[in-house]
Amino acid sequence: MTKHYTAYIDEAGDEGIGKLAAGPVGGQSRWLVLGACIVSRENDLKLPAWRDKILSRFPDKKSRDLHFRELKHEQKIVVCQELSGLPIGVSLAFSHKVTIPGTKWESIFKQKGYLYNYLLRWLLERVTMTCERAAGGDQCVLKIVFSRRGGTDYQAMKDYLCLMRDGNEVMRPVRSIRWNVLDIDTISVENHKKWAGLQLADCVTSAGFCALEPNRYGNYESSYARILRERFIKHNGSIFNCGITAVPSLWRCNIDDAQREFFESFR
Repeated sequence: MTKHYTAYIDEAGDEGIGKLAAGPVGGQSRWLVLGACIVSRENDLKLPAWRDKILSRFPDKKSRDLHFRELKHEQKIVVCQELSGLPIGVSLAFSHKVTIPGTKWESIFKQKGYLYNYLLRWLLERVTMTCERAAGGDQCVLKIVFSRRGGTDYQAMKDYLCLMRDGNEVMRPVRSIRWNVLDIDTISVENHKKWAGLQLADCVTSAGFCALEPNRYGNYESSYARILRERFIKHNGSIFNCGITAVPSLWRCNIDDAQREFFESFR
């Protein structure tokens, strides 16, 4: 028997590291977050109905697609409460971009797409491992659906994944994507507005972004991600470094006490 899963992937923040925001206003985001919303084939068919049920909580909302940043705080809380009760898996990988300038990696990650693809590797290592484990010994297939981003070279992304699959990386990772689970040829790129799964992925990814990226007043809002706690995937009983992953590692991530407490709370 083959079990089928789909991971809808979105991002929050940007890749730029040339003009990082020194404060809460202006400049490029200090964090880039990639997030996955993972569902079984059976539940994949239910996503439009789940999305519509969430939207029904906001009858005055003009747009009938779900976009987290367009919601008010109290609406974002409701969305996360609704998502917390759904049979979905969530995994987020966070890159603290302030750790890149001045290092040997700066020239590499200034190249378009490199940071996104690097963070994607971290995310897929954890998502494919979780799907393989959930299959319980049965054959497992994971389909990836990306939310379309302007200017992204998806062929270059696939080439990078093929490079890893074929074992041609210069630096071998500690973990590995489960290539018996992920078929690169099935990857698709779709428009956010037309796919309920991508809209849910936007919500969970943005929820994580708000927990670490300062708002215009210099504050973080971690309540959204904390509401989703039960949806984050785990490894050996821990959400940290599976459902919630910091890049680079937590002790090298150059974060403040509030950000550290957020990460530590998911151990």
